[in-house]
Amino acid sequence: MNPVHWSFRQLNFFGAVVCFGAIGYALYVQYHMFMMPCPLCIFQRIAFAAAGSFFLVSALHNPDSVTARRAYGMLTALSALVGAAIAGRHVQIQLMPADQAPLCNSLGLDYMLDAMPLTDVVSKVLKGSGECAKIDWTFLGFSMPMWTLVLYAGITVLALYAAFKKNRD
Repeated sequence: MNPVHWSFRQLNFFGAVVCFGAIGYALYVQYHMFMMPCPLCIFQRIAFAAAGSFFLVSALHNPDSVTARRAYGMLTALSALVGAAIAGRHVQIQLMPADQAPLCNSLGLDYMLDAMPLTDVVSKVLKGSGECAKIDWTFLGFSMPMWTLVLYAGITVLALYAAFKKNRD
């Protein structure tokens, strides 16, 4: 079956599978390859979970209304764009010269969430830390945050395509 002719429901189920598959792979890397995620990686997982959830809900609901389909698409795309911004920040930190990269000063996300207001946690995580600058994994010359940035771009396009395509089957 040609993906161009997939229905709204099929496109959204596919998007959900991609998002939850990305989280599954991240968990595989964490628990089987023993690479602990930095706080920015965890934030990217949250964005994948949000986008995947919007994809899944829109597929299950499968509304007839163009407005509802577009609303689902925009919410999904917004989640993916937030994830892309986080991944972009992560890539920026990884590409910094060593003397400009943040120091290893992460307190751990669990501790920060217990000890600080949420806005301070988000601000501190987005500043990055030395563990965010380290590149432990590459595929075809791209680090994991670079690949997630590519994936976020793809799911943004998928969400908008599903929401705005003319054929409404």
